[in-house]
Amino acid sequence: MAAAITMITTQILPTPVGPVTVLAHDGVVVAAGFSADPQEQFVRLPAALRALPLVEGDLGDIAQAVRDYLDGDLDALDRVPVEQPGTETRQRLYTALRGVRAGTTVSYGRLAEMAGLPRTAARAAGSACAQNLIAPFVPCHRVLPTTGGFGGYYYGVPVKEWLLAHEGRRPALVTP
Repeated sequence: MAAAITMITTQILPTPVGPVTVLAHDGVVVAAGFSADPQEQFVRLPAALRALPLVEGDLGDIAQAVRDYLDGDLDALDRVPVEQPGTETRQRLYTALRGVRAGTTVSYGRLAEMAGLPRTAARAAGSACAQNLIAPFVPCHRVLPTTGGFGGYYYGVPVKEWLLAHEGRRPALVTP
């Protein structure tokens, strides 16, 4: 019996703010972002995953979750399993990020608290958002600075603005 060949499967899906590319390994999203080039996501993966072949394919339920989210089921992405590298602290921050519900926003300090860290760990929260490999499944777009505005976003502020508007949230309503 031949051994199963493992690979990274990618699919590019259209959105109102441009294509989103999703990469999955064994049914788990390992990278995603607003780009039409899977290589942009692939090169950010850990070495062990980059050693696997990258093939285009249909991601099935994962792709359907993206479509459902775009059609208004704002919790659809929350049901998709995700995995990305990081320290124990970084993993706690990513778990806390997934707990920020659509239609709400938090500050970096509040995200740190949600992860069991002191509010002063806001920089660690910002770093986790900046290094997040799985946008929008790990919704770093829902974190806003307490100083107002949208702050930054790896895929550009217009994408962040669109995501928040799609979810019915405006930056002035950030939870401190």
